[in-house]
Amino acid sequence: MKNTRAIAAGVAVASVLAGALLAAPASATTSAGHGSGGCSLTDKTLTATASVNESLTEQFTTYADTGGEWTGGDSTYSMPLRGGKTGWFFSDSFLGTVNPDGSRPSDSAFVNNSVVVQDAHGLSTITGGTADDPAAIIPPEENGRWYWIGDPAAGPRNTVQVPLLQFERTGPGSFDFQWTANRLATLDGRSLQLQSIIDLPSATGINWGSWTLEEGRYTYIYGIADPDGVRSSYVARVSTHAGLGDTWKFWDGSDWVSSEAAAVPVVPYVANEFSVAKFRDGYLLVTQDTSELFSTRIVARTSCSPVGPFTEPVELYRTPETGLAGSYGDADVFTYNAHEHPQLRKGNQLLVTYNVNTFDNVGDVYDDASIYRPRFVDVELKLSR
Repeated sequence: MKNTRAIAAGVAVASVLAGALLAAPASATTSAGHGSGGCSLTDKTLTATASVNESLTEQFTTYADTGGEWTGGDSTYSMPLRGGKTGWFFSDSFLGTVNPDGSRPSDSAFVNNSVVVQDAHGLSTITGGTADDPAAIIPPEENGRWYWIGDPAAGPRNTVQVPLLQFERTGPGSFDFQWTANRLATLDGRSLQLQSIIDLPSATGINWGSWTLEEGRYTYIYGIADPDGVRSSYVARVSTHAGLGDTWKFWDGSDWVSSEAAAVPVVPYVANEFSVAKFRDGYLLVTQDTSELFSTRIVARTSCSPVGPFTEPVELYRTPETGLAGSYGDADVFTYNAHEHPQLRKGNQLLVTYNVNTFDNVGDVYDDASIYRPRFVDVELKLSR
């Protein structure tokens, strides 16, 4: 199984990518619309100007090409770690080396999740297993079911808690797999090695863990499902003090209730992974637009509440890699799962990442190692009436 997380993010006819999906200028101005009460943010007009974050791009490119550890991955969540470090949490990850011509060896090690730790000395990779036989930090089960990660959060007693999506294969093809359950991994806060896994609510088919937002007494957990074919977000919450393993309550549109089946969608056309963070006196949601197939658009919405209502989307950036007209000139290449890293925000300047992959997961990802890596973008927001 290679890169199936990316395939899951864009299951559709790959030939759509051959169309003229052109990269637009990296700036846009549009009205954020009007939300209901409680803050001024939703009454503002957002202006977004974006550019590649050259520092992180160079650091990760150099490390992937020469570090001899991590050479590519997706998801690209991040969180502060002890000692002023930042942990970059990845799902499907390639390990090993990159050839001098930029290709990836065909026998490169592949694990379903890893962490790249950034500190004052540079980058280093944490996995499970051993140096000679690396494994995912949260390894597959004996029955072959594997885990892709959600947005990690600080847990009780100096731990890191990681929402998990469990999948299983249903056949030999690239698309032959299905989600089976939501679970929660607890990692040691220092070593980031696995301590335990417990079950999370899974009765409705909502994939929980797209994002976690700590806000005072509560931590909000966002998930996705596809009511009427529209990828939409749902919200649960737990006590911040108790952590993600505490009793979950679900937003039913007017109150927090115990029944997962009562949860209602709060915003449409989100990606499998997105972000919701405090911004000014409201909240800012950043996501890849899923109202169109293989969209190049990264958009933002605002709200006065973590559960919405959210305003109409504002375009922040268009990814230049996608499709035959993109920077790779490859109809198989696509981008997905954009979100912000709020702890790395500088004033109104956001750091946004997105992932790049290809439907040719037996050729392109080995021929050109640069494809299967995150991209880093600075987005400057301006607000006016």
